[in-house]
Amino acid sequence: MKTDVAIVGGGPGGTACAMFLEQAGIRSTIIEKAQFPRYHIGESMTGECGNCLRTLGLADEMVRRAHPVKWGVSVYGPGGKNPFYVPVKGRGPDGLFEASTWQVRRSDFDRMMLDAARSRGVGFIHGEAVEPLRDAESVTGVRVRTATGVVEDVVSSVVIDASGPSTFLSRSNLTSRKERGNYDNQVAIFSQVSGGVRDAGKTAGDTLIFYQKKHHWAWFIPLDDESVSIGVVVPTEYFASRKESKRDFLVRELHELNPELKRRVPEIRLTEEVRAISNYSYDTRHFTGKGYLAIGDSHRFIDPVFSFGLYFSIKEAEHAAAATAAYFKGLGRDDDNPFLGYEQRSNAGMDVVQELIDAFWNQPVAFAVMVHSRYTEDCIDMFAGRVYMDEPSPGLLAFRKVNGRIAPSPAIVGG
Repeated sequence: MKTDVAIVGGGPGGTACAMFLEQAGIRSTIIEKAQFPRYHIGESMTGECGNCLRTLGLADEMVRRAHPVKWGVSVYGPGGKNPFYVPVKGRGPDGLFEASTWQVRRSDFDRMMLDAARSRGVGFIHGEAVEPLRDAESVTGVRVRTATGVVEDVVSSVVIDASGPSTFLSRSNLTSRKERGNYDNQVAIFSQVSGGVRDAGKTAGDTLIFYQKKHHWAWFIPLDDESVSIGVVVPTEYFASRKESKRDFLVRELHELNPELKRRVPEIRLTEEVRAISNYSYDTRHFTGKGYLAIGDSHRFIDPVFSFGLYFSIKEAEHAAAATAAYFKGLGRDDDNPFLGYEQRSNAGMDVVQELIDAFWNQPVAFAVMVHSRYTEDCIDMFAGRVYMDEPSPGLLAFRKVNGRIAPSPAIVGG
């Protein structure tokens, strides 16, 4: 079969990209091997992630489904002391203004996104992307093994990798080497609980983060009126040294890691299987070329601490759709890499978040000063996802300085 764009992966990145392409009048087909609904973490949205859904016309559906509204993030220090709060705020011509976004149960949200894409005419194949199709110069499509075992070639002008940690293009040796990230020797142990003590009032849907020490922390993300996503992240060596099952490890940590976390989850009633993900931090610096590009965690994942994963998948989907639309109009068609600008923009945005997270883990005192007093508005912008800058903000330059990276990054096309 033929399509304009073949998208490998039917998660939020792939489905958002398909809908952004549809807005530009470009036909796409999603290839997804998993059966939906499916369990997934990455349930918290930044402010700009919520705006992407509004751009796609999905805000009313998010409200109808009663996804918890997120107004900000609270971070509790060791012993439950010295908490700080970062609000979700938008930015307009007159400066910052109050705004909100959502938390999502991924099994429901991912299904909603796929259904929305298919209702708008996006093609869908239930099957596994086996390998990219290639000619002498470029990628020309994807070979697919359908759920019924039939092997089929999907011919396309562009292939977009939205496969997430499966990194389809990297496994096919089309990208540069997949390198370990700064936070790869860690493991996340997670589940869901019923109950949980939330903040009162409108901030009941906010994310809570509990810090014990460097690289040892927990998250608390409300998913509906009753359920909360809960997880603990620790160094891999520490988890192995405890010699506990995943369930026993999580239950113990929920009451030992931070007293404020214990107060929030006084009775541990697990409602989901306890799962684990390890070595999740990685980076592929070059992930575009003739006929192909990758989005979100199909090329890079930094650290889950401030919930940027879902945002980068959906925002880069928007950027990838724009770059693909420009390509179909003839822009860069004769270049060695028609999508190099998209790649540079994506790397630059993720580099900003890398600076933010590195400072949080490695320079906590300086980080607190920047967030609370010196560069509060710049930090709110970065936490929201406004990381695609024409020029680095004073706050970003300060983070680069404390991280020992003084030299500014190359100029970035704003967006």
